[in-house]
Amino acid sequence: MTIAPTLQRYMTDRGIPYDLIAHEPAMTSLGTAHAGHIPSECMAKGVMLSDGRRYMLAVMPASHHLRLSDLRTELGQELRLASEDEIVQVFRDCDRGAIPPVGSCYGLDVIVENAMDRQKDVYFEGGDHATLVHMKGDDFARLNPAAQHGSFSERM
Repeated sequence: MTIAPTLQRYMTDRGIPYDLIAHEPAMTSLGTAHAGHIPSECMAKGVMLSDGRRYMLAVMPASHHLRLSDLRTELGQELRLASEDEIVQVFRDCDRGAIPPVGSCYGLDVIVENAMDRQKDVYFEGGDHATLVHMKGDDFARLNPAAQHGSFSERM
């Protein structure tokens, strides 16, 4: 079981407790929730976006999909989904498609879906497709301390 070194250092430096859970490899956040036997609303996923000058990360439950138009309205700016090449450049120590929903340690602004604030336990990919990071919801909130919060996704 491994997690991205950048994420591991960030959590250790801030004294954020977490557990690692091995699971069968999965290539989507919903598949990961299923493989890890956890509720999909407790599984956090990150979607990297760009406004043309800088990147940001939108964090939501795996059970939700992004409403980009709502996010644009919420933030008052034009945004687009980042390309796979852009994502790989920012999350250099993560497997493709396994980015953690923690933008702060990668220098990204973050916006968190309000639905994540209600979770007592949160799980997320820590940089590979076979390891989940688990922590209490309060500790997850400490990972992105300057994050904005809003409503920009809906349950699938």
